[in-house]
Amino acid sequence: MTSQIPTFDIRRFTHPGDAAERQAFVDDLGAAYREWGFAGIRNHGIPQAQIDAAYAAFRAFFALPKDAKMRYHVPGGGGARGYTPFGIETAKGSQFFDLKEFWHIGRELPDDAPQRDVMPPNLWPAEVPEFRSAGYGLYQALDALGSQVLSALALHIGLPADYFADKTDHGNSILRPLHYPPIPEGDIPNIRSGAHEDINLITLLVGASAEGLQVLSRKGEWVPFTADADTIVVNIGDMLQRLTNHVYPSTTHRVVNPPGPNARQPRYSVPFFLHPNPEFLIDVLPSCVTPDNPSRYPEPITAQGYLEERLREIKLM
Repeated sequence: MTSQIPTFDIRRFTHPGDAAERQAFVDDLGAAYREWGFAGIRNHGIPQAQIDAAYAAFRAFFALPKDAKMRYHVPGGGGARGYTPFGIETAKGSQFFDLKEFWHIGRELPDDAPQRDVMPPNLWPAEVPEFRSAGYGLYQALDALGSQVLSALALHIGLPADYFADKTDHGNSILRPLHYPPIPEGDIPNIRSGAHEDINLITLLVGASAEGLQVLSRKGEWVPFTADADTIVVNIGDMLQRLTNHVYPSTTHRVVNPPGPNARQPRYSVPFFLHPNPEFLIDVLPSCVTPDNPSRYPEPITAQGYLEERLREIKLM
Protein backbone atom coordinates (compact mmCIF):
# COMPACT_ATOMS: atom_id res chain seq x y z
CA MET A 1 0.00 0.00 0.00
CA THR A 2 1.32 3.46 -0.91
CA SER A 3 2.35 5.59 2.06
CA GLN A 4 0.09 8.55 2.73
CA ILE A 5 1.24 12.15 3.12
CA PRO A 6 0.92 13.10 6.81
CA THR A 7 -1.26 15.79 8.38
CA PHE A 8 -0.30 17.67 11.55
CA ASP A 9 -2.08 19.69 14.23
CA ILE A 10 -0.29 23.05 14.24
CA ARG A 11 -1.57 23.80 17.75
CA ARG A 12 1.29 21.54 18.92
CA PHE A 13 3.55 24.39 17.73
CA THR A 14 1.50 27.52 18.35
CA HIS A 15 -0.07 26.45 21.70
CA PRO A 16 2.08 23.58 22.97
CA GLY A 17 1.65 22.05 26.38
CA ASP A 18 5.41 22.17 26.91
CA ALA A 19 8.70 22.72 25.09
CA ALA A 20 9.11 19.00 24.41
CA GLU A 21 5.79 18.86 22.56
CA ARG A 22 6.75 21.89 20.46
CA GLN A 23 10.10 20.32 19.57
CA ALA A 24 8.36 17.05 18.68
CA PHE A 25 6.14 18.96 16.24
CA VAL A 26 9.19 20.61 14.66
CA ASP A 27 10.87 17.18 14.29
CA ASP A 28 7.76 15.53 12.85
CA LEU A 29 6.99 18.35 10.41
CA GLY A 30 10.59 18.65 9.25
CA ALA A 31 10.87 14.90 8.67
CA ALA A 32 7.65 14.90 6.61
CA TYR A 33 8.89 17.72 4.41
CA ARG A 34 12.26 16.06 3.90
CA GLU A 35 10.43 12.96 2.66
CA TRP A 36 7.44 14.40 0.79
CA GLY A 37 7.83 18.15 0.35
CA PHE A 38 4.12 18.15 1.27
CA ALA A 39 2.08 18.00 4.49
CA GLY A 40 -1.41 18.81 5.70
CA ILE A 41 -1.99 21.41 8.44
CA ARG A 42 -5.16 21.22 10.53
CA ASN A 43 -6.51 23.36 13.39
CA HIS A 44 -4.98 26.30 11.55
CA GLY A 45 -7.38 28.84 13.01
CA ILE A 46 -8.88 30.15 9.75
CA PRO A 47 -12.67 29.93 10.19
CA GLN A 48 -14.47 27.76 7.66
CA ALA A 49 -17.03 30.56 7.24
CA GLN A 50 -14.23 32.87 6.06
CA ILE A 51 -12.99 30.28 3.55
CA ASP A 52 -16.55 29.63 2.31
CA ALA A 53 -17.22 33.36 1.83
CA ALA A 54 -14.04 33.74 -0.21
CA TYR A 55 -14.91 30.76 -2.41
CA ALA A 56 -18.41 32.17 -2.99
CA ALA A 57 -16.95 35.48 -4.16
CA PHE A 58 -14.46 33.74 -6.44
CA ARG A 59 -17.14 31.51 -7.98
CA ALA A 60 -19.29 34.58 -8.60
CA PHE A 61 -16.46 36.21 -10.53
CA PHE A 62 -15.66 33.16 -12.67
CA ALA A 63 -19.37 32.88 -13.53
CA LEU A 64 -19.29 36.30 -15.22
CA PRO A 65 -19.38 36.53 -19.03
CA LYS A 66 -16.00 36.29 -20.71
CA ASP A 67 -16.09 39.93 -21.87
CA ALA A 68 -16.59 41.11 -18.29
CA LYS A 69 -13.69 39.01 -17.00
CA MET A 70 -11.38 40.14 -19.78
CA ARG A 71 -11.74 43.75 -18.61
CA TYR A 72 -9.44 42.72 -15.76
CA HIS A 73 -6.80 41.03 -17.90
CA VAL A 74 -3.55 43.03 -18.14
CA PRO A 75 -1.76 42.23 -21.44
CA GLY A 76 1.98 42.08 -20.91
CA GLY A 77 1.56 42.07 -17.13
CA GLY A 78 2.74 38.50 -16.70
CA GLY A 79 -0.48 37.66 -14.87
CA ALA A 80 0.86 39.55 -11.83
CA ARG A 81 -2.53 41.04 -10.98
CA GLY A 82 -6.10 40.57 -12.09
CA TYR A 83 -7.43 37.95 -14.48
CA THR A 84 -5.60 35.37 -16.60
CA PRO A 85 -7.90 33.59 -19.07
CA PHE A 86 -8.19 29.91 -19.89
CA GLY A 87 -5.42 28.36 -21.96
CA ILE A 88 -2.37 30.55 -21.22
CA GLU A 89 -0.30 29.12 -18.39
CA THR A 90 1.72 26.06 -19.39
CA ALA A 91 3.70 23.81 -17.05
CA LYS A 92 7.45 24.00 -17.58
CA GLY A 93 8.43 21.57 -20.36
CA SER A 94 4.82 20.80 -21.33
CA GLN A 95 3.50 21.19 -24.87
CA PHE A 96 -0.08 21.61 -23.62
CA PHE A 97 -1.53 24.56 -21.70
CA ASP A 98 -3.31 24.01 -18.38
CA LEU A 99 -7.12 23.78 -18.36
CA LYS A 100 -7.73 26.69 -16.00
CA GLU A 101 -8.44 30.38 -15.58
CA PHE A 102 -7.38 32.35 -12.52
CA TRP A 103 -7.06 35.67 -10.68
CA HIS A 104 -4.07 37.07 -8.81
CA ILE A 105 -4.32 39.02 -5.56
CA GLY A 106 -1.03 40.50 -4.33
CA ARG A 107 0.15 42.36 -1.26
CA GLU A 108 -1.38 45.78 -0.66
CA LEU A 109 1.37 48.38 -0.51
CA PRO A 110 1.53 52.18 -0.19
CA ASP A 111 1.93 53.89 -3.57
CA ASP A 112 5.39 55.11 -2.60
CA ALA A 113 6.66 51.70 -1.44
CA PRO A 114 10.07 50.83 -2.98
CA GLN A 115 8.66 47.48 -4.16
CA ARG A 116 5.94 49.14 -6.23
CA ASP A 117 7.94 48.79 -9.46
CA VAL A 118 7.68 44.96 -9.27
CA MET A 119 4.47 44.69 -7.21
CA PRO A 120 1.67 46.60 -8.99
CA PRO A 121 -1.59 47.63 -7.30
CA ASN A 122 -4.36 45.06 -7.08
CA LEU A 123 -7.34 45.05 -9.41
CA TRP A 124 -10.81 44.37 -7.98
CA PRO A 125 -13.89 43.30 -9.99
CA ALA A 126 -16.66 45.87 -9.61
CA GLU A 127 -19.23 43.20 -10.52
CA VAL A 128 -18.51 41.26 -7.29
CA PRO A 129 -18.23 43.90 -4.52
CA GLU A 130 -17.46 41.35 -1.79
CA PHE A 131 -14.49 39.99 -3.76
CA ARG A 132 -12.02 42.50 -2.31
CA SER A 133 -12.71 42.03 1.41
CA ALA A 134 -13.14 38.26 1.16
CA GLY A 135 -10.10 37.80 -1.06
CA TYR A 136 -7.68 40.02 0.82
CA GLY A 137 -8.90 38.77 4.20
CA LEU A 138 -8.01 35.23 3.14
CA TYR A 139 -4.67 36.50 1.78
CA GLN A 140 -3.77 37.93 5.19
CA ALA A 141 -4.88 34.82 7.08
CA LEU A 142 -2.80 32.52 4.89
CA ASP A 143 0.19 34.87 5.06
CA ALA A 144 0.10 34.60 8.86
CA LEU A 145 -0.29 30.80 8.80
CA GLY A 146 2.58 30.49 6.32
CA SER A 147 4.80 32.45 8.68
CA GLN A 148 4.08 29.90 11.43
CA VAL A 149 5.00 26.99 9.14
CA LEU A 150 8.22 28.74 8.07
CA SER A 151 9.09 29.34 11.72
CA ALA A 152 8.85 25.59 12.47
CA LEU A 153 10.88 24.71 9.37
CA ALA A 154 13.56 27.22 10.33
CA LEU A 155 13.95 25.61 13.74
CA HIS A 156 14.24 22.18 12.13
CA ILE A 157 17.35 23.22 10.18
CA GLY A 158 19.02 25.04 13.04
CA LEU A 159 17.90 28.61 12.35
CA PRO A 160 16.16 31.02 14.76
CA ALA A 161 12.38 30.75 14.81
CA ASP A 162 12.08 34.28 13.43
CA TYR A 163 14.64 33.78 10.63
CA PHE A 164 12.10 34.33 7.83
CA ALA A 165 10.16 37.16 9.51
CA ASP A 166 12.09 40.09 8.05
CA LYS A 167 12.66 38.27 4.76
CA THR A 168 8.96 37.83 3.91
CA ASP A 169 7.29 40.88 5.51
CA HIS A 170 6.88 42.61 2.14
CA GLY A 171 7.19 39.55 -0.06
CA ASN A 172 5.63 39.30 -3.49
CA SER A 173 3.16 36.65 -2.28
CA ILE A 174 0.12 35.79 -4.39
CA LEU A 175 -3.35 34.43 -3.66
CA ARG A 176 -4.60 32.65 -6.76
CA PRO A 177 -8.31 31.75 -6.99
CA LEU A 178 -8.48 29.06 -9.69
CA HIS A 179 -11.30 27.72 -11.82
CA TYR A 180 -10.99 24.56 -13.88
CA PRO A 181 -14.05 24.81 -16.14
CA PRO A 182 -16.15 21.71 -16.80
CA ILE A 183 -15.58 19.83 -20.05
CA PRO A 184 -19.19 19.25 -21.16
CA GLU A 185 -18.57 17.19 -24.29
CA GLY A 186 -15.90 15.36 -26.23
CA ASP A 187 -12.87 13.56 -24.87
CA ILE A 188 -11.81 14.49 -21.37
CA PRO A 189 -8.05 14.99 -21.00
CA ASN A 190 -6.62 13.40 -17.88
CA ILE A 191 -4.55 16.41 -16.83
CA ARG A 192 -6.06 19.70 -15.72
CA SER A 193 -2.77 21.16 -14.48
CA GLY A 194 0.45 19.65 -15.77
CA ALA A 195 3.17 18.15 -13.59
CA HIS A 196 5.17 20.99 -12.06
CA GLU A 197 6.92 22.37 -9.00
CA ASP A 198 6.00 25.70 -7.45
CA ILE A 199 8.32 28.70 -7.73
CA ASN A 200 8.03 30.26 -4.27
CA LEU A 201 9.07 29.40 -0.67
CA ILE A 202 5.93 27.50 0.37
CA THR A 203 2.42 27.13 -1.03
CA LEU A 204 -0.72 26.89 1.11
CA LEU A 205 -3.68 25.30 -0.69
CA VAL A 206 -7.17 26.03 0.62
CA GLY A 207 -9.83 23.67 -0.67
CA ALA A 208 -7.73 20.59 -1.41
CA SER A 209 -10.70 18.46 -0.36
CA ALA A 210 -11.68 18.35 -4.05
CA GLU A 211 -10.33 15.33 -5.90
CA GLY A 212 -7.47 15.70 -8.33
CA LEU A 213 -4.24 16.72 -6.55
CA GLN A 214 -1.48 14.12 -6.96
CA VAL A 215 2.07 14.19 -5.57
CA LEU A 216 5.02 12.33 -7.13
CA SER A 217 6.69 10.14 -4.48
CA ARG A 218 10.39 9.35 -4.32
CA LYS A 219 9.50 5.92 -5.70
CA GLY A 220 8.05 7.55 -8.81
CA GLU A 221 4.41 6.87 -7.91
CA TRP A 222 1.62 9.44 -8.19
CA VAL A 223 0.04 9.63 -4.72
CA PRO A 224 -3.41 11.26 -4.37
CA PHE A 225 -3.68 13.91 -1.67
CA THR A 226 -7.33 14.67 -1.02
CA ALA A 227 -7.25 16.42 2.34
CA ASP A 228 -10.05 16.67 4.88
CA ALA A 229 -12.16 19.80 4.61
CA ASP A 230 -10.51 21.38 7.68
CA THR A 231 -6.99 20.81 6.39
CA ILE A 232 -4.77 23.18 4.42
CA VAL A 233 -2.14 21.50 2.24
CA VAL A 234 1.30 23.15 2.48
CA ASN A 235 4.14 22.28 0.12
CA ILE A 236 7.73 23.36 -0.48
CA GLY A 237 8.52 25.55 -3.49
CA ASP A 238 11.67 25.83 -5.58
CA MET A 239 12.97 28.92 -3.77
CA LEU A 240 13.04 27.10 -0.42
CA GLN A 241 14.48 24.00 -2.08
CA ARG A 242 17.31 26.13 -3.46
CA LEU A 243 17.84 28.02 -0.20
CA THR A 244 18.07 24.74 1.77
CA ASN A 245 20.21 22.94 -0.81
CA HIS A 246 17.39 20.39 -1.40
CA VAL A 247 17.08 19.50 2.30
CA TYR A 248 13.45 20.47 1.77
CA PRO A 249 12.51 19.15 -1.69
CA SER A 250 10.12 20.93 -4.04
CA THR A 251 8.04 17.93 -5.06
CA THR A 252 6.47 17.50 -8.47
CA HIS A 253 2.66 17.54 -8.39
CA ARG A 254 -0.25 17.80 -10.80
CA VAL A 255 -4.04 18.06 -10.93
CA VAL A 256 -5.90 15.32 -12.79
CA ASN A 257 -9.52 14.92 -13.76
CA PRO A 258 -11.40 12.57 -11.43
CA PRO A 259 -12.95 9.44 -12.93
CA GLY A 260 -16.61 9.16 -13.92
CA PRO A 261 -19.20 11.96 -13.92
CA ASN A 262 -17.11 14.19 -11.63
CA ALA A 263 -14.82 14.83 -14.60
CA ARG A 264 -17.66 16.88 -16.11
CA GLN A 265 -17.85 19.14 -13.05
CA PRO A 266 -15.95 22.41 -12.51
CA ARG A 267 -13.15 22.47 -9.95
CA TYR A 268 -12.16 25.43 -7.80
CA SER A 269 -9.07 25.78 -5.64
CA VAL A 270 -7.22 28.64 -3.96
CA PRO A 271 -3.45 28.35 -3.49
CA PHE A 272 -1.45 31.01 -1.67
CA PHE A 273 2.12 31.31 -2.96
CA LEU A 274 4.31 32.71 -0.18
CA HIS A 275 7.29 34.58 -1.63
CA PRO A 276 10.29 36.26 0.00
CA ASN A 277 10.88 39.98 -0.34
CA PRO A 278 11.90 40.83 -3.93
CA GLU A 279 15.42 41.89 -2.93
CA PHE A 280 16.06 38.77 -0.79
CA LEU A 281 19.17 36.95 -1.96
CA ILE A 282 18.58 33.22 -2.35
CA ASP A 283 21.95 31.89 -1.26
CA VAL A 284 22.39 28.33 0.05
CA LEU A 285 22.23 28.25 3.85
CA PRO A 286 25.52 27.09 5.42
CA SER A 287 23.58 24.81 7.81
CA CYS A 288 22.29 22.89 4.78
CA VAL A 289 25.72 22.16 3.29
CA THR A 290 27.50 18.97 4.38
CA PRO A 291 30.12 16.64 2.89
CA ASP A 292 27.26 14.40 1.74
CA ASN A 293 25.26 17.35 0.41
CA PRO A 294 27.68 19.91 -1.09
CA SER A 295 26.28 23.21 -2.32
CA ARG A 296 24.36 22.77 -5.57
CA TYR A 297 24.01 26.51 -6.23
CA PRO A 298 27.31 28.42 -5.99
CA GLU A 299 25.75 31.53 -7.54
CA PRO A 300 23.08 33.36 -5.49
CA ILE A 301 20.10 35.04 -7.15
CA THR A 302 17.54 37.57 -5.92
CA ALA A 303 13.98 36.38 -5.35
CA GLN A 304 12.72 38.78 -8.03
CA GLY A 305 15.32 37.63 -10.55
CA TYR A 306 14.43 34.00 -9.93
CA LEU A 307 10.70 34.74 -10.19
CA GLU A 308 11.07 36.48 -13.55
CA GLU A 309 13.23 33.63 -14.88
CA ARG A 310 10.57 31.07 -13.95
CA LEU A 311 7.61 33.12 -15.19
CA ARG A 312 9.17 33.18 -18.65
CA GLU A 313 9.45 29.38 -18.55
CA ILE A 314 5.73 28.91 -17.85
CA LYS A 315 4.70 31.48 -20.48
CA LEU A 316 3.38 34.14 -18.08
CA MET A 317 6.07 36.62 -19.20
